[in-house]
Amino acid sequence: MTNKKIIKEASLLDAVIPIVILISLLGGSVYLFADNSSFGPNQIALLVAMGIAALIGMKNGYSWETIEEGIIQGISRSLGAILILLAVGSLIGTWMLAGTVPTLIYYGLDLLNPSLFYSASCLICAVVAMSIGSSWTTAATVGVALMGVSIGMGMSEVITAGAVVSGAYFGDKISPLSETTNLAPAIAGTNLFEHIQYMLWTTIPSILITLVLFVIIGYGSSPIDSGSKILEMQTLLAAEFNLGIEMLIPLFVLLTLAIKKVPAFPAVSIGALLGAIWALIFQPEAILRLAEDNVDTTKASIVVVWTALFDGVSFSTPSDTLNSLLSRGGMSSMLNTIWLIMCAMTFGAVLEKVGLLKRAVKAFLSGAKSAGDMITRTILTCIGTNIITADQYIAIVMPGRMYKNEFEKRGLHQLNLSRSLEDGGTLTSPLIPWNTCGVYMHGVLGVNPLDYIFYTFFNLINPVLAIIYAYLGIKILRVPIPKHLTEQLDKTELAVK
Repeated sequence: MTNKKIIKEASLLDAVIPIVILISLLGGSVYLFADNSSFGPNQIALLVAMGIAALIGMKNGYSWETIEEGIIQGISRSLGAILILLAVGSLIGTWMLAGTVPTLIYYGLDLLNPSLFYSASCLICAVVAMSIGSSWTTAATVGVALMGVSIGMGMSEVITAGAVVSGAYFGDKISPLSETTNLAPAIAGTNLFEHIQYMLWTTIPSILITLVLFVIIGYGSSPIDSGSKILEMQTLLAAEFNLGIEMLIPLFVLLTLAIKKVPAFPAVSIGALLGAIWALIFQPEAILRLAEDNVDTTKASIVVVWTALFDGVSFSTPSDTLNSLLSRGGMSSMLNTIWLIMCAMTFGAVLEKVGLLKRAVKAFLSGAKSAGDMITRTILTCIGTNIITADQYIAIVMPGRMYKNEFEKRGLHQLNLSRSLEDGGTLTSPLIPWNTCGVYMHGVLGVNPLDYIFYTFFNLINPVLAIIYAYLGIKILRVPIPKHLTEQLDKTELAVK
């Protein structure tokens, strides 16, 4: 008869140790390696902290086989994102070669006024993301084009990235087509459209403040002699590509697929392949310039387009700025991002499997009495889960499951919970360099989250505003406490300010 090993419940110290070690290592990584911290150092920090968490789990009775099973499950949750990342890499490569992104940049330079550029960029991304329900697709298409326009105008790439992320996440958050906007009410047990309507009380003021701030920054940093820079950029683009409205058809097709709720991976893959076809049809001269010498036209076309799919494109124009903007894409450009995602998901999976994350959250909730306390701790828990597990879906699902009954016990409507899950889980995910959303935005926009975080006004303002609302009692819905729960609670626990 075999003895079954007893699993010991994790202590608070057990839960804190790997988190403190991770934060210390990540801080050291940024200090020592600066902008290169996401290209290896952060991955090592995550794996070392994962090893510490695994040792604590084994000390408490978990076998390595159980922990490894948790790691495999954790990584498997990220496979959908990894496939999308690979497809986006191909899409960027072929859309550069097809002239789709260059055309967007060319006309964008004509239409966008430098003084209103940041606010307009935010608004454009908000409208697109609201229409298709995807911040990722918005950033990879319109966002990439706006980054190019910012370079042509001599504007700040970092502020532009903040505007793109702010607009994309506002639109994503209030779109009924968004995965996270559907996930939060599903976890909390609320109606989708009631959830969206309830979120408007915090999202609308937040985006209005954001737009005002971008207008102020735009007027305060209008570039000198932007007209000559714009003309130079447009001249070089026209010399390198055949430009025209027909080059935007791949974009319209992708947006249509997104609106029709076609899953992201096949939709983006179709967009990438359509870009490859468009390159063959409309950009034969550009393809030949990228091909090796003394190669026949047919072979050159196949090799260049094929390369754009897996390794991107590399242009050589008289402008180094334009070269750095256009020379990108391909699946290979996303491999470091995938490396970071896998390491982050491994660490989060171990914490979850051995009960360390649950123990930390349980301690954090202790002593919460008022509506302000509950909502604040829910938002902070979502942020912490985003930091620790590196996945926005876990940051919505786990706190949602753990706090659902607590909101009910305190007579707080579950709409308070579903809104808080989005305020803390969805919006802070792109601000964390090792979170799947953060590394995605870094890979697509080419700006580190640690740089653009100071300009993602919407993502920063919204959670703060939600906490202020909670403590002031603004739009906090209450419901009668079920009788079976009142019998279980002490009177002091029922006091909701």
